[in-house]
Amino acid sequence: MLISLSIRNIVLIDQLDLDWQANLCTLTGETGAGKSILLDSLGLATGARGDAGLVRQGCEQGSVTAVFQLPMDHRVMTTLRENGLESSGELILRRVQAADGRSRAFCNDQPVGIGLLSQIGSQLIEIHGQNESQALTDAATQRGLLDSFAGLTEAVISLGGLFLARQSAREALASYRAELAQASADTEYLTHAIAELQELNPKTGEELSLSDERGVLMNTEKISDDLRAADKLLHGDGGIEKALNGALRRLEKSAPEAGGQLDEAVAAIDRALIEAGEARVAVSSAVSSVINDPARQEQVEERLFTLRSLARKHEVACDALPSVLLELDAKLSAIHRGNDRMAELEVAVKTAEADYAEKALAVSNSRQKAALRLDEMVNAELGPLKLDGGRFTTQVLQGEIEDGAAHGLDKVSFVASTNPGTAPGPIAKIASGGELARFMLALKVSLAAEGNSGTMIFDEVDAGVGGAVAEAVGSRLYRLAQGGQVLVVTHSPQVAARGNHHWLVRKGDTGTGFSTKVVPLAEDARLEEVARMLSGADITDEARGAAKRLLEVG
Repeated sequence: MLISLSIRNIVLIDQLDLDWQANLCTLTGETGAGKSILLDSLGLATGARGDAGLVRQGCEQGSVTAVFQLPMDHRVMTTLRENGLESSGELILRRVQAADGRSRAFCNDQPVGIGLLSQIGSQLIEIHGQNESQALTDAATQRGLLDSFAGLTEAVISLGGLFLARQSAREALASYRAELAQASADTEYLTHAIAELQELNPKTGEELSLSDERGVLMNTEKISDDLRAADKLLHGDGGIEKALNGALRRLEKSAPEAGGQLDEAVAAIDRALIEAGEARVAVSSAVSSVINDPARQEQVEERLFTLRSLARKHEVACDALPSVLLELDAKLSAIHRGNDRMAELEVAVKTAEADYAEKALAVSNSRQKAALRLDEMVNAELGPLKLDGGRFTTQVLQGEIEDGAAHGLDKVSFVASTNPGTAPGPIAKIASGGELARFMLALKVSLAAEGNSGTMIFDEVDAGVGGAVAEAVGSRLYRLAQGGQVLVVTHSPQVAARGNHHWLVRKGDTGTGFSTKVVPLAEDARLEEVARMLSGADITDEARGAAKRLLEVG
């Protein structure tokens, strides 16, 4: 529910703060007083297209702030959460319009895009008037209204889930068919590649070991020369062992008189002699073990080059070849098991299609029945609203199951004829602004039993009617408003008298220009305003008496 509206520097309004109430709120005033400015301002706050012309002359910018009090289960809460916005039940929408055409939007003091503001606003208010009536012109909204009337909201959500399941099953089958077809075409290649890898039998780390061995084999002659030179040095002129033994004998002679000072040196030479012996033996062994083997080198190089060639072929590292073998083998096995998997997926598709078809047909049948009931209820309202020559019809055109969407099989549209004998057509095209608003009123009254969580605004829904018809409009607005909040701009005293709350819109000269003011009317002031609407500029006692009777009825 809209609880307050604050306007700053918009057209004729310099500063205005309004507190709104629940149920039927009527706004009256002379033509040109600024009633439409209030609606334009509210539209601006809820995402309507910005217009630099709305900024009060001489001001750099104007602003509108609309505050709503909402239950936590209101549908807009989902939209807020999806966009990272939080609300504790109070929702503040603010729009700043600059004179240069730029516009900024805020939701609970957080900057938001105009598109998001419009999405939020559409879930909070409905505007029905001479030039717009969203629910009667938008196909998705029409279908949603019918589903709400039929109690199908949850069923349609469930249907959407079945639609997604059907799409997923179909996509899985199509994807597997394509994959299997491609794999089948590659059977010959897979068989050859697997045989090639199996014959080679690559091992992880094999490339590195072969490369190291190849390096050794390629340098065998140089290594042998170096080993022989080292062996000669170790054995020549007695070798290092002769020198170490001579040094050891000299130290051992002096050791007894050295008082232990030579013990460490003697021990070190002793260890060196042992290690020198081991080194001489190792070098001699290496000299005999290093053999120039061209055949082994050729063998190593052949396997190494084959490994690298296959790795390039499969566009992987040599160490990944064992994994490639496993993958190719799995693909070939999948081809062999393909028919079984295909059969499973085909069964899944048939099951998903059957589940969707059953639910979609049930929803469609419920829509057809609900459409007849809705038509009967709406048409019963047309006569009192001076639309007695008209006829309202809810068309539910059932499409093919194969072409069904998330919302079902049906194309729902509201059509009407405004005169007997004329062919029905889209309401927005065949009805005038006033007729459109009254059609909307009849529809909303018929749907009132489903509840109303938003704010509805009717702009001069009573245009061109009076007397009993105006009384009928007023009574239906009153009924509609008891389940929520309805704001009505009216020139009809019969409608104004039905309001639970009444505001007077008037324009006055401030000395520096004209300004629009909105005044809530108490009982006596309200009587005078209704009497003015009945009689004109000169309010008579008869008009006051008539106004009193209207207010008593209201």
